[in-house]
Amino acid sequence: MNIMSRTKKDIASAVSDQLGMTKKDAEAAVNAVFEEIASTLKDGGEVSLSGFGKFVVVEKPARMGINPATGEKIEIAASKAVKFKPAKAFKDEVK
Repeated sequence: MNIMSRTKKDIASAVSDQLGMTKKDAEAAVNAVFEEIASTLKDGGEVSLSGFGKFVVVEKPARMGINPATGEKIEIAASKAVKFKPAKAFKDEVK
């Protein structure tokens, strides 16, 4: 297993090993967590995980850009993006 890159399946397998549960149950639990995070953000909320960080949705305003292929000015539409702010404990652990 590559430590530098993890998939949801890899995370579920690790949860299964750590908690002694079936891989199917662990995968269902991991999926449920990610679905809950996505649902909360979609509804305009924020998700704060103590010791890990906070996920929030930010509004990106419309802006002017330049098509690099043609040099033509284009308008980039407003959009929403997910922003993650790591907790201090998490940042310290990663250092």
